[in-house]
This record gives sequence, C-alpha cells and structure tokens, in this order.
Amino acid sequence: MAQNKKKPAAKAKQTNYRPYIKGFWILFLSGLGAIILVFLLASWGVFGKLPTFEELENPESNLATEILSSDGKTLGKFYNENRTPVKYEDLAQNLVDAVVATEDRRFYEHSGIDMRGTARAVAFLGSKGGASTITQQLAKLLFSDTPSSKFERVLQKVKEWIIATRLESQYTKEEIITMYLNKQDFLFQAVGIRSASKIYFDKEPRDLRPEESAIIAGMLKNPRQYNPYREISKDKSLERRNTVLALMAETGKITEAERDSLIAMPMEIKFSPEGHADGIATYFREYLRAFMSDWIKENPKGVDADGNEEYYNIYRDGLVITTTLDSRMQRYAEEAVTAHMENLQREFDRQNERNTTAPFRDITTEEEEVIINRAMRNSDRWRKMAAQDIAVEDIKASFDKETDMRVFVWKDGAKEVDTVMTPRDSILYYKRFLRAGLLSLTPQTGEVKAWVGGINYKHFQYDHVKTGRRQVGSTFKPFLYATAIDQLHLSPCDTVPDIPYCIPAGDMGAQEDWCPENSSEGFKGMITLKSALANSINTVSARLMHRVGPQPVINLIDKLGVDTENIPAVPSIALGTPDLSLFEMVSAYSAFANKGVHVEPQIVSTIVDKNGTVLYQSVPKAKDIISQESAYVTVNLMEGVTQYGSGARLRSGAINNYVYNNVVTGHPYMFKNPIAGKTGTTQNQSDGWFMGMVPNLVSGVWVGGDDRSVHFPSITYGQGATMALPIWAVFMKKCYEDEALNISQEDFERPEDLSIRVDCSQPVEGERQEVELPDELDF
Repeated sequence: MAQNKKKPAAKAKQTNYRPYIKGFWILFLSGLGAIILVFLLASWGVFGKLPTFEELENPESNLATEILSSDGKTLGKFYNENRTPVKYEDLAQNLVDAVVATEDRRFYEHSGIDMRGTARAVAFLGSKGGASTITQQLAKLLFSDTPSSKFERVLQKVKEWIIATRLESQYTKEEIITMYLNKQDFLFQAVGIRSASKIYFDKEPRDLRPEESAIIAGMLKNPRQYNPYREISKDKSLERRNTVLALMAETGKITEAERDSLIAMPMEIKFSPEGHADGIATYFREYLRAFMSDWIKENPKGVDADGNEEYYNIYRDGLVITTTLDSRMQRYAEEAVTAHMENLQREFDRQNERNTTAPFRDITTEEEEVIINRAMRNSDRWRKMAAQDIAVEDIKASFDKETDMRVFVWKDGAKEVDTVMTPRDSILYYKRFLRAGLLSLTPQTGEVKAWVGGINYKHFQYDHVKTGRRQVGSTFKPFLYATAIDQLHLSPCDTVPDIPYCIPAGDMGAQEDWCPENSSEGFKGMITLKSALANSINTVSARLMHRVGPQPVINLIDKLGVDTENIPAVPSIALGTPDLSLFEMVSAYSAFANKGVHVEPQIVSTIVDKNGTVLYQSVPKAKDIISQESAYVTVNLMEGVTQYGSGARLRSGAINNYVYNNVVTGHPYMFKNPIAGKTGTTQNQSDGWFMGMVPNLVSGVWVGGDDRSVHFPSITYGQGATMALPIWAVFMKKCYEDEALNISQEDFERPEDLSIRVDCSQPVEGERQEVELPDELDF
C-alpha cells in the first residue's frame, strides 16, 4: 500500500522592514538637513541681521561716565544706564565660582552650546532646568530683541546659538563671563557687576565675600524676584543665596563646612544708591555736568562718515573724570554742615514761634505775597501745567488743593517724611529752612577739595557755592585793607582814630555824606589796624576807603577772579555791600595764603576715555596779583580776627559749647595753630559768613535764608561768628583728626625781605566788640 507523503510546512511569513528603515533615515536626514538649513539661513542673515566680526569685537553698550575723587573714590556717575565695565581680574574668584555653579556648571567644557543640557531640557521639557549657557545668555543680552511670538522665539534661539559659537571663537572664557556680568541689570540703577557690587554692598567686585557673591549670583535668575533690598523679596533672596552656596559646595568650590557656616549667616547688604541725587558731592556733580557740557562743545572727538563733527556723550561713552575733590574732606564738609544746620534750624524755629509773619521778618503782607507768587511761578508744578496750556487762574487754584507729598525734615541728620499739605503751604514750609554753602581749596594749586552747595540736594537744588550771590558784609574788608597796604605800605601796628568819620558828598561817587556807624556802641579812640579789622570797625574802613578810593579795590578783586561788572565804584563797598558768590570769595582769598599769587580754581584733573586715552589734563593758571609782602601783611591782619576778634571763639570754644562740645565735636575747638580769617554779617542778619585760612587750605562758609527776609531777629544768633564759623570749625577739626590729609598747622611763610612791621611791640589797643552772645544754645 502506498505511503502518504507529508507536505512540507509553509515558511513563516517574513516582515520587510526595509521601507521603514529607509523612511526613518529619510526623515532623520531631512530633519537634520532642515535644521542645518535653518542654521545656515540664520547665519546668512535671512531671519534677521547678525552681528559682524567688528560688532562682536566691539559690542555696543551704554557706558556710564564715572566721577572719581582725587583719592580714587567714586563720587558718582553720569548715565543713561549706570554701567561701568570691569575686567576679569577685578572680579572676586568666589563670584565667578558662584555664577558658574549656578548658571552653567559645564561652562569651561562646552564651546557655547551645552548639548548635554540641551538634551536634558528636550527630554524633560525644561522641568529639570533650561539649556542656555552663559555664552548664550550673553548673546541674548548683547544682540537679541524681545520676540513677539513663539515662532520668533524659536528663530531667536537659533540666532543665539550661532552668536554663542561666534563669541566662543572670538573670546576667552574669562572675557565671556566678564562681559556677561558687565551687561546684567540688577535693578535700582545697578547695571553691570560693578554698579551692583557698589550699590548693594558699597564695595568693589574684587572685595565681595562668598555669601555676598552668592546673593548677586542668585539675582541672575530674576533680579526682581530675588532682590535683597526689596522688602517683599528679601526672604526669597535669602533662600536663593543658600541655594547658590549649596551648588558651590556641589561643584567643590567651597567645602560642606563652609557651606553650612555661610548659610547660617544672616543676609546683610549695605544699600548705597547711585542716583543723581544720592551719595556725596551732589551739588558739585551738578556743576561738573555743566563743566563737561562746555568742555564737550570745545573738544569734538572726530568726524563721522559724512564728515560731521562727533561729540562725546557723558551718558554713554564711558569717560572717567578724575576731579580735584578729596572724598574724605568732602564727607567731613557735609557732616559739618549737617551737624550745625540741624541745631541752628532748631533754634531758628524756636525763635519764630511767636513771629506772626514766620518764616519772614520785616516785610509787609503784600511783600510776602510777592515772594510766594514768585516761588509759585518758578516751581515745576507751574511749568508743567503751563506747558499743557492750563489757564493761569486754574494753575493758581491748584496750589490751594491738598496733596500727598514727601518733604524734607531735620531729624537724625536729615530725612524725608510723608505728609499732606497744599503746594502753597509747602512753599512756606521750605522757605523757613536756613541754607548753607561751603567751599574749600588748596591755594597753591587751585584744586577744589570740598564743595557743599546746600543742606540737601534732592529738596534744595539751588547751589550756594557757584550760583548763589549774596551780600558779603565784612568779609569784603580784607580786600580794602590789602589795597591800602599795597598802595600806602601800612603796617598792622599803625594806629588810626576810631571816631565818627564821614566821606563828603561828591567824593568818590558818594551821593550824600556817607557816615557809617560801627556795629558796637561807642568809639575806642586810637586803635591799630589789626584791631580795627579784628573787630570790623566801620569808621576805620571808611577812613581807608577815603584814602585809596573804591576803584583800586574793585581792580584788585577783578584780578582775583571776581565778576566786578555790577559792582559800583562807591565808598559803601568798604562794608561789603556787593553780592558775590562763595566760589569767588574763596578763590580771591586764596591769593593771600599763596603769597599774592592767584591760581584759578580747578575742579577736574583728568578726563580719560573708555580705552584709557587721556583727553584732558589740567594745567594750573597762576598770576601774580599783589606782592608777597602785601599778601603776608594782609594775612597777619586776619590772624588778629581769630586771636582776639570776632573769630576768637576758635581758640576757646566757649561759644555754643552745648551744641559743639556734646553733640558734634565732643570737646572745645581749642585751635592752637595759626589761622587767618574774617567773619561777615549783613544788614538784618540776613547773611552770615566766615572765611578761614591755614597755609595750605582756604575755606569759606555762608549761611542764610532763601530770601533775605528769612533771618534771626537779633545779631546774637544772626552774626557770621554764630551762623557760619562753627561749620568751618567742625570741618577743620575733622580734617586735622585725619592726619593722612596733611593739613598745615604751621605758620604762614614770612617773606625774607619783609620791610613792613607786623610784630607790634606794644599791646594791641582797643577791645573786642561787645556783642551779646549766648553761653550755650538752649534747646
């Protein structure tokens, strides 16, 4: 029987994967090609302009102009953006470590793009951190605009990658991280790491401690959300700081023990804002702005492609202006003004409590209304409303509507408080404040060392050093005496009669008989010229003026830098009727201390551009005005003022002991060194002056109200010896305590060929003027 054969089993059906593999590679290569094409198109500028090689070498940036003191401290800046670039070597290493650990821990390993970080960001959709490297963030800061759509953001990201790779090929890692930190905005006008370091910690970036660097590195994520100054974000800033410290420990930049120790520390900052109204030397900086405006007009930096002149811009060109100001002396000057004026204002307010026309005196209601209306028309409120074509009556009415405002108060060295008052009432409120000015310079070089234009720049912007011109009173008399000495070869020991004296009408332009009276009662008979100047004897000044005439005196002060155009050649100038600025007075007095040579005041030493090229170097401008002998004799006369005249309190400190011993200096003035000076008090006690000199420093102080009708009711407090002299004394005390300043305590140099007698063999005739002065200020 035939055997049935089994049919072979059918072969398993095989799947053909070739089409899928082929499709995958086509898709992959197409996608890769598309990506490459996008990058190529982006690099060719199809999606928008990319920076050129030159732009990468010189990225545009708004660089602040920095204002330095003569001792190398930053006084302030002029800026649109408060940015002052630093170099890598100016950064603390712990700051670099904190930034790298926080922002891009593989910074030193990649070439601009972190592929590992990118893969992680794609895989986890950014939930475990982004992929932007420090170089990419720099690219974004330098060249990218804010995208308006998701598609533009994708294209922007592509351009950032391209720019990042170009940056990596052009710069070292150190240069990249430095540029990155120089570009960051840390808020509160802190643009760039140097501004941030100065504003938040009042120190240079190289001096930052690890915990401070961690605060700044933490702000890079979001400077508002993690800001250490904002009350609402302080806790988040502390938490972020600790996170940064932990990351630094993870990357081995600090030990775990250091991390734990630093995290346990409280968060501390020293907020030092750098706004135009903040910091020291605010009035000086505003004058410097005007100086730079004139200098720029006279010194173009070149021509542009069209042949037009280009000029420097102090807000973006990164200039460095080294001034003559000494930051220590400036600080002492501001402290002296603040200490005295706070106490003087308290006494002034006390004396005004029963004054029905306060803060004014000796004026009618109509005159008061003129003052207020003038202040209204000069106000910002009036100017802004007038610019909007608002009717005058409506503008006036707005001054009687209560509004919220922040006003100045003297409290613990000056503060601001919130209040509600009408703008009209605020005018009266601010009129009650006494104002002050101080200027100090080196007579041998003309270098201005301290400049205080007022009591608070933010609220009182009028500069009483250069802009303000007030009647100078008896501080003018040394110019008269110097003229007489130069012309007549007079000696301080020469005696003159202190008796009534008149210059007849018709003599030297006098319209009628001019018979000045002394500020003290009675006459002293025969007195020396030294005693006459020490006690500001007006009859002697009239006698000297009759001898020399007003025009030679005017000629002298003109040579000393005073604007004499509006000074009439009349005898009354002998008593200080001209209105002069404190700047002019200190400049003119400096020639006496400098042996008769006047050196034009200097405020700027050098101006340097951002590349270090010196654009300006000051050159002293000196001119012989009077003989060395005449200058020395005039100084000798003024030394009598501080020996037994109205400035003698500098020797004893007996006046105002309560204020100046217990509150300000802690001890009497008790100056032992030679000091030449002159006090000045004008009619109705409207202005108080003191000019003081030692061989290498001349300083002047003025105190008074904004209006001449704002003054003390009597000369007890309204004289220069009480209003202005204490500021000079406190300032000089502080300067002498700082031995590094090397302020002279020596005698004024005596000329070798001195022929005029200055050492009087007989006691000085006459007594110091009898002026009622308080033993202490009763607060």
